[in-house]
This record gives sequence, structure tokens and C-alpha cells, in this order.
Amino acid sequence: MACALSAALFGAATPAAKLVLDHIPPVTLAGLLYLGAALVAGPAVAIQPIRRPPKRDLAKVAGSVIVGGALAPVLLLIGLDRTPASTASLLLNLELVSTALLAGLLFGEHIGRRAGGGLAALTAAGMLLAGAGGSIGIGSVLIVGACICWGLDNNLTATATGVTPAQITLLKGVVAGLVNLGIGLATEHQTLSPARFIGMALGWSIAGEPVLGSQVGALVVMAVGVTLVTSSSHQHEHFHAAESHEHVHRHDDGHHDHGHVEPITGSHSHPHDHPELVHSHAHHPDAAHRHRHEPL
Repeated sequence: MACALSAALFGAATPAAKLVLDHIPPVTLAGLLYLGAALVAGPAVAIQPIRRPPKRDLAKVAGSVIVGGALAPVLLLIGLDRTPASTASLLLNLELVSTALLAGLLFGEHIGRRAGGGLAALTAAGMLLAGAGGSIGIGSVLIVGACICWGLDNNLTATATGVTPAQITLLKGVVAGLVNLGIGLATEHQTLSPARFIGMALGWSIAGEPVLGSQVGALVVMAVGVTLVTSSSHQHEHFHAAESHEHVHRHDDGHHDHGHVEPITGSHSHPHDHPELVHSHAHHPDAAHRHRHEPL
């Protein structure tokens, strides 16, 4: 339920931001949006235990703050200022493509035929959208750049096990938000009228943008691509090294079948041990299955 709500809000954010850009310039708005994210993440971080991340994760967190918190939202909003909100919303599906490709190229993740077909469909649809006017617009190029930044950000945060998503969101919001807000206020000489944050707006209906045939075609192709990618999994024998750590988990996922004095149901977090394990089952490249594969 939380994931579905998050996806709906993210989808609504693009056309809503398009309306706000009429009143607040892009870099300033990027700073305000991420400061808002920090404000929301703050209470969640306040109740979490504070731990010093391993040194290997500090560079990943710093990279996430720079590319995902500072650079990506600025590229998106400058591009959105030059692109219809409905087109921009569909182009943002290329974040999935960049995340998967960077995971394969930089982190040795497996990309099977089914997922590869889905990624190809998403890329083709993105090219259709970007060149809908006969040439590739600078707005579309900037949005694709934002997707690449967020794709790298996703891989960095997924492999940084020493910090929680809420902690990373707070850090991104405070650091990147303040930096972008300062740059925006210093360079974007525009009077800021009261921001009309109209949430849940759809580009086609609220912003009055025309429905283009290229958008409809891209929407269909992207839906097929997303379905293929998200339904892809693979099975092979793989090795889990022994380790001790703490994170939110369930006890019915095949990797956390340790016992407790008192019965525990649902998801929760506590220190636990993993013995060395070799087994085979269908899996996705989640936190428990980030291992390299031989090239196909």
C-alpha cells in the first residue's frame, strides 16, 4: 500500500511541478522540493537508531546526495520547463532503464532476456517521445539526464547498507536542498509569487495540454516494457556469505528463518546472524541477492 501511494504521488508530482514553474524558477524550486522531503523524513529519522555508516558506504552516500539530490532535480525541472508535463512524466520511465543498465554495467547485476526486452521497449518509447516534434528537444535531453542521475543514485543507495532510506532522504534534502535553494536565489532573478502547490494534477487534464499520438503510443510501449522488467526474475545456484547485521525483515522470506523467544509477525528490525548458505531459487537483485554473474 505504501509503495502504491508513493508511486501515485511521484506520478502526480511532475504535472504539479509544471504548474508551479510558472511562479518559481527551476533551481529554486528544486531546492524547495528537497527541503520539503527533508522535513517529511525528519520525524522518521528521529526514531531510528543513529549508527556511523561503514567507510565503504560514505562515498556512496555522498555520490547519492550529489547526483540524486542536487543534480537530478535541477535537470528535471529545467527540462520540464521546456517540455509538456505529460511527455515528461512518460520520459521519467527511463529512470528504470538507467537503473537496470547501470546495475548491470557497474555492479554486475543480471539482466535476463525478459528484462532486456522490457528495457529495449522503454528506450524505444523514450526515443519516440524525445523526437516527437521532428527533432530531439533540449528539454527531453535534460529529463533523460535526470533519469541517468537517479539511476546511479538508486544503485548507490541500494548498495549502501549502513544507512536507511529515510536517513539518506533527510541528508539529500538538507544538503542538496539548501545548496540548490542558495544557488537559485542568487542566480534566478525572478520575483517569487505565492506558490500554488496544486497536487494530484494531471498534465493532460489540469494543465490543458493536448493529447499527442506519440504520447499515447509511447504510453502503450512503456506499459509493456515496465511489465516485462518488473516481472523478470531468474533462478540459479548462488552463495550467501555468513554475516551479522540489522535491517527490517520478515521471517517467511527464506533468508530470515531464525527463531525468537516470543513469536514475531510482520516486518521488523533487530540484530541477527546469517550462516553461510548455498541454494537455488527464483530471485530479484534485492539486498540479499546482489551478486555478480558471468556475461550471457
